[in-house]
Amino acid sequence: MLPKIRFKWVLHPIDRVLEVLAGVIMVLTFTSVLSVSHAGKADVRAMLIASLGCNLAWGIIDGIMYLLNSLAARGNELDALRAIRAANNPDDAHRLLAAELPEQFSAVLHPGELEPLIQRLRALPEPLARPRLVGDDWIGAFGIFSLVFLSTLPVALPFLVLSKPAVALRASNLVAIGLLFLTGYLFGRNIGRDAWRLGVAMVLIGCVLTGVAISLGG
Repeated sequence: MLPKIRFKWVLHPIDRVLEVLAGVIMVLTFTSVLSVSHAGKADVRAMLIASLGCNLAWGIIDGIMYLLNSLAARGNELDALRAIRAANNPDDAHRLLAAELPEQFSAVLHPGELEPLIQRLRALPEPLARPRLVGDDWIGAFGIFSLVFLSTLPVALPFLVLSKPAVALRASNLVAIGLLFLTGYLFGRNIGRDAWRLGVAMVLIGCVLTGVAISLGG
């Protein structure tokens, strides 16, 4: 019998949605300024290369930023763990642990409930001397890169399969609107808000952000 493979999402659903949103907006800044009345094959080709190159670059940048943020977060966790383990005063240990918990959780926990957690933290092996990246961090960075870059392809695809730039642009815009709506819908579901309303709102937000990026030279 083959072993059961367990699949684990490394990136939070909100992170995945926002990375796709960023990728769609970036490619829209290129497709929206294409003049279909004067555009030829060379213009369309240049636009496609520029949009793919831009999202490729930003995918790499976002992936590296994710790694740096992960390293910083692990460093903060190590510092907090060392401080809790080294605290001689129980009140100081309780305060340090409570500061690491979400505010709504720490507000309802009593010192007596925190003490068992502190004892477990002190029983752990000696923590690492310095933070380091783990496999999930690299997977997450690659996931971010893939989401930003691959979100270009559905919006750019009509220009590759349709010969008339005007028709391709309309089809591309429809795909982009669909992706913007989908990101808003998924965002709404994950934060417990009206998914359909947020889907429509995300289309409007995406169009406004695209306009801002174009007007500022993005």
